[in-house]
Amino acid sequence: MGKGTLLYAQSGGVTAVINATAGAVIQAARARKVKVLAARNGILGALREDLVDTSKESAAAIRGLAHTPGGAFGSCRYKLKSLEQDQSKYQRLLDVFDAHDVRWFLYNGGNDSADTALKLSKMAAATGYPLTCIGVPKTVDNDLVVTDCCPGFGSAAKYTAVSVAEAALDVAAMADTSTKVFVYEVMGRHAGWLAAAGGLAGTGKDDAPQVILFPEIAYDEAKFLARVQETVKRVGWCVVVVSEGIRHADGRFVADAGGGKDAFGHSQLGGVGPLLAATVKDKLGLKVHWTVPDYLQRSARHLASKTDLAHAQAVGKAAVEYALKGMNGVMPVIVRTSQKPYRWKVEPAALERIANHERPCPRVSSTNPATASPPPAGPTWNPMVRGEAPPPTARTACRATCG
Repeated sequence: MGKGTLLYAQSGGVTAVINATAGAVIQAARARKVKVLAARNGILGALREDLVDTSKESAAAIRGLAHTPGGAFGSCRYKLKSLEQDQSKYQRLLDVFDAHDVRWFLYNGGNDSADTALKLSKMAAATGYPLTCIGVPKTVDNDLVVTDCCPGFGSAAKYTAVSVAEAALDVAAMADTSTKVFVYEVMGRHAGWLAAAGGLAGTGKDDAPQVILFPEIAYDEAKFLARVQETVKRVGWCVVVVSEGIRHADGRFVADAGGGKDAFGHSQLGGVGPLLAATVKDKLGLKVHWTVPDYLQRSARHLASKTDLAHAQAVGKAAVEYALKGMNGVMPVIVRTSQKPYRWKVEPAALERIANHERPCPRVSSTNPATASPPPAGPTWNPMVRGEAPPPTARTACRATCG
């Protein structure tokens, strides 16, 4: 393709398939004879000039990325400020890009990462440096606007639905003499997509989860406890799925961990699952168990959705194509073209439309009760979790990625 290097980086919380996107980026670039560098730990690697030359990796190692969870090149939570506020850092990035002949930058992440890619695209335009910036979608929260779904969500949703269904069988078996209520906490600071995905575990009124709490709906303790008590009386037990980001009516996070902020400026949340479990035990006197799957829900590559894997690889390939065409400041997004049968395609969308915007879970509004039943998940979502994509054995995967 000629002179120039492509720089790829991962940002934010990783997913079960973000490395599949990385592998697709590298493979697509190799096919066009473009050298790919990867920044260690996201944009920090670029600032530190800590770059991995992927051309030294074998084809087998790159293929192995498709089977590996986590972030192969490391990720970070680091948000650049405006061009004026962080001028020295932007100049540092320009110097590093110029030193390594970087002409294309692909940033694989969520809302804040899209913002970084957008700022860098503006920086390049303002300085005249020949750089094309592409945002590459990824997030288990599924809260990016424009795109039909986000790579990473389908696999996390599948893990959630399977785990809730299996745990419910356990609770039902023990409820007569033991646990009456089980609380399952999922990720989702502002959008309840993963919480709603728990609803895929059941179809009937009495199927688990009988209670789902969303960040889009103000938490009402009295209504919550009444719903749990009524369910236990009727069914004999109750499974609760709760989003980490549920809030009180005044906007405070129920699980706010004392006002701390992460590197993106987000409130540090303390763990709403054990908090609700304690509330049920203290106020209703019922035996409760709880779980916070935390990283497990986003790293469970063994349960990855085949559709999700295909999405992840497709956006990686498209990102390279857009970059080499000079389509600065865009992101490849998933567009659903048919529900039955499920069909989709990838199209470019302007980062201006995506950066710093969040998409709440549909069919969840203030008109709903404090707990939603039936959960807002169904046929529209089924393709997201559809299909099996089993990885090779752990030893094979390790050999392919670790050498």
